[in-house]
Amino acid sequence: MSEIAIGKNVDSYCGKCKLVLAHTIETIVDDKIKRALQGARGVGKIDRYGGADREIRVELDPVKLNSQGITASDVSRQIKATNIDLGSGRSEIGTQEQAIRTLGDAESAARLAETSIALPTGRFVRLGDLGKIVDSYEELRSFSRLDGNQVVTFSVFRAKGASEVSVAETVDANLEAIRKANPDVAITPVDDTVFYTYGNYEAALHTLIEGALLAVFVVWLFLRNWRATLISAVAIPLSAMPTFWVMDQLGFSLNLVSFLALTLATGILVDDAIVEIENIARHIRMGKTPYRAAIEAADEIGLAVIATTFTIVAVFVPVSFMPGIPGQYFRQFGLTVAISVLFSLLVARLITPMMAAYLMSPKDAHDEGQKDGVVMRGYTAFVRVTATGKLWWIPSRYITLLVAVVVVIYSVQVMSSIPGSFIPPEDVSRIAVGVELPPGSTLEDTDQATRQMQEAISKVAGVEHVFVLGGSSPTGDLDIRRAAVTVILEKLDHSLWHRVLRIAREKIPAIAPYLPKVDAADGRVRPQWEIESDVFSIVSKIPDTRAYKLNDRGERDISFNILSDSEEDLKAGVADLEAALRGDPLLEYVSSSGALPRPEVQITPRLEEAARLGITTQQIAETVRVGTIGDVDAALAKVSVENRLIPVRVQLNRDLRADAARIGALRVRTASGKSIPISAVADISIGEGPATVDRLNRQRKASIGANLPAGVALDTATSRFKEIAENTRLPEGVRFAESGDAEVQQELMVSFTNAMVMGLMLVLSVLILLFKNVIQPFTILFSLPLAIGGVAAALIVTDSAVSMPVLIGILMLMGIVTKNAILLVDFAIEMIHQGKDRMAAMIEAGQKRARPIVMTSIAMSAGMLPSALGVGEGGAFRAPMAT
Repeated sequence: MSEIAIGKNVDSYCGKCKLVLAHTIETIVDDKIKRALQGARGVGKIDRYGGADREIRVELDPVKLNSQGITASDVSRQIKATNIDLGSGRSEIGTQEQAIRTLGDAESAARLAETSIALPTGRFVRLGDLGKIVDSYEELRSFSRLDGNQVVTFSVFRAKGASEVSVAETVDANLEAIRKANPDVAITPVDDTVFYTYGNYEAALHTLIEGALLAVFVVWLFLRNWRATLISAVAIPLSAMPTFWVMDQLGFSLNLVSFLALTLATGILVDDAIVEIENIARHIRMGKTPYRAAIEAADEIGLAVIATTFTIVAVFVPVSFMPGIPGQYFRQFGLTVAISVLFSLLVARLITPMMAAYLMSPKDAHDEGQKDGVVMRGYTAFVRVTATGKLWWIPSRYITLLVAVVVVIYSVQVMSSIPGSFIPPEDVSRIAVGVELPPGSTLEDTDQATRQMQEAISKVAGVEHVFVLGGSSPTGDLDIRRAAVTVILEKLDHSLWHRVLRIAREKIPAIAPYLPKVDAADGRVRPQWEIESDVFSIVSKIPDTRAYKLNDRGERDISFNILSDSEEDLKAGVADLEAALRGDPLLEYVSSSGALPRPEVQITPRLEEAARLGITTQQIAETVRVGTIGDVDAALAKVSVENRLIPVRVQLNRDLRADAARIGALRVRTASGKSIPISAVADISIGEGPATVDRLNRQRKASIGANLPAGVALDTATSRFKEIAENTRLPEGVRFAESGDAEVQQELMVSFTNAMVMGLMLVLSVLILLFKNVIQPFTILFSLPLAIGGVAAALIVTDSAVSMPVLIGILMLMGIVTKNAILLVDFAIEMIHQGKDRMAAMIEAGQKRARPIVMTSIAMSAGMLPSALGVGEGGAFRAPMAT
């Protein structure tokens, strides 16, 4: 979505001139911009905010109406019935057929004033004699300002399935042509989310390339042979390119999730080729020719390579079918990883042996890098001791097992203490602020309050633009006492050095004063959370306003629904709970919505008297509505002016609204045809009622939301919210339920757990089918819990929560651990089949398979290193997963 402002600074004009200019710009938007963009490829809808639509207003004089014995509703109905062009059949005059059309359109305000209005007495009167007819503009119920200047804004949304990048390019090209045709009108982009897509694409592409190069470099460090390195490196492009083709056939796009999948799979794509080429080199060292070594080594390692690939596929495919909102994220991710890994298997089984057979030579197996070093000799000795040695009278393998159990238990305890979150906070260079004024506030009050905010926010370092949309909440709820303030920040500097300095400042505040200054020439250096703190410290000081932050998904950081069957209990419960939550250090800017009463003028018919006179409640409501704001838009008459249908709004003059007595003096027609004042059959009083009525599962609903302070995870804040809510004495029947990110996170954890269990069952099934054994697959799966400690350590060191990217990383970790275990166990089983003792087979497996396991693991880590640094747009999403 892109928001674009069009207009000039009109604050120096008078009110009427503002409307004229606003109408001129609105005409440009509706007649030129919309028509140019609406039919463009990929454009879905275009919404306009601000501006004033033209309308002809009939301002009736109540005194003249009463003297003629007619009501405003009667006048409105007659205008609609007479001012219209209608098809009326067909004729055959002469030798031709003609269409018949009845022409009643006044075509102008002047001719409309000459319309005859029938009176109840049987006489007639000109419409102009009953009041004033003005060719004017509708009453403003919203406004938009950019950096304090009044503008008309339009938002462009892409169609379903269209590329937002392509749509942005189309929109830019069309707008450039419109700018040249209208040089006196400024068209300025306000809020553009496409830059984030561009930045994420470039960052992900660079990360993918850098990760691939690092993975190949690691292979070269181990093999020290350019032929073997080249054969392994070929697997990356040969696996990635077909994956792009299959993604296109499946309707996938290059987005944050699909690129994340490819970035994550970078190290894995070369793994199978590494295992193959390392085993071929080992067979060449036995004295075999490269051709014979390639055949026999590929045959020997084939089952292990197939098993490792299909276990990774079995892990990732189930997450692609997760339900709900989390499933929307994981669908493309899981299938993309599975497809790329399957192509890497084909490369490893078909192309790698073939290239090794014809490119490698016997001397490639005698490099220094192939000899066992100190580390390998030490590892082999350690494995031999733990497998066959004793400590006192206890076999070492039992001690090893005991240590492993203790490590797993401790790791699980530490892991359970790490808080969870849905998506890590991202610096998207924009801050969405919702503003709410007390019930009863006018549009002018909203304008004045947001002007103060805009002037103060503009002075904050790092802020580029401040866009205000008055009369609407950030989620699109129309209300003149609400406003959406979008703070557009300068684009963040994503250089690696500055990224390291930002991380150091955020994670270790104590050393921040000693870190070098960062030059802001290449972009913003202040993190978004720091600017947010300054912005909200400013807006919180503006009286009679309530401001709250929305995340980049348009929701509060933490949100709960408060439910009750009783309106009064709901109000009391929200007030008590909101008061209890305010001031807690884990929750910032607590506010509620949906339960505030608003002032009302309440008209209560006296039913017996009204029924006796033949007056209905609907008549009273219609009379008041037409008298104060005019009829509903669908019921208004239309006048064709300059090839446009202009609505005709019939209403009494606006002074009527300022006096309840004048509202009571409005006349309504009885069954006998006479008219009497509304106050004769109804009581008029000033009261209050609900501002909005929201329901969830047939219960009245209000919501309480809060912002998360910097460094506080969603789980921590949610637990604190529940603790306070449970200790607050709420009225009987009032309950609370999670919503927003807290609800999605809970759904994510449940769905992910189910998908992971399903994945483990599929892995077990694959291993049983491949190994034709039940015991060994369980041996492989029992190695998975040992990785939990590494996950916990990584999250603690980087101060990260268990978010969706972390869960993605855990999925990949399951595949890697299973792959390494398969390589080890498969070789040991092969040695046992050749007649070796079980312990001797395991020792030899550890020695012979250590090199490919270490190579593939380090290559995988090297491929993840650029993502772990979190450089570029979307870096905060990729970094926890890679870490």
